[in-house]
Amino acid sequence: MKQVQFYLLNQTDDGELTAAEALACDLAAQLWRQGKRVIVSCETEQQALKLDEALWARDADDFVPHNLSGEVTTYATPIEIAWKGKRNAQRRDVLITLQTELPEFINSFNHIIDFVPVEDTAKAQARERYKQYRQLGWQLGMEQR
Repeated sequence: MKQVQFYLLNQTDDGELTAAEALACDLAAQLWRQGKRVIVSCETEQQALKLDEALWARDADDFVPHNLSGEVTTYATPIEIAWKGKRNAQRRDVLITLQTELPEFINSFNHIIDFVPVEDTAKAQARERYKQYRQLGWQLGMEQR
């Protein structure tokens, strides 16, 4: 069964990362520790670079092996950070999307994580994505954060 988990964010953005970006990093780390292979799909390359930097800045005990799409690595890392139009072809278990529209490659996933920010414009975009997932027959879940 194809499933989308939406996280309703109850905080506004502060600091270097938005609330959705910070939670995306935490969830990617958590999923990796559960043995999952994850792709975090960003809206822009700039956002992807920001998440890459945030993951590198974590404490050594919280290290998360990751790479940006297109980076040449000897071994595939469990977490890939991609952006619109840029993605490696390796199979991943979970898609964490920070895009304002549905990524075109969602059908290659059975589990997607999406976010509903506090800001009105972003919230309206999330509602539209929710409707689209529902129309595509995905099972939808919500969790408050």
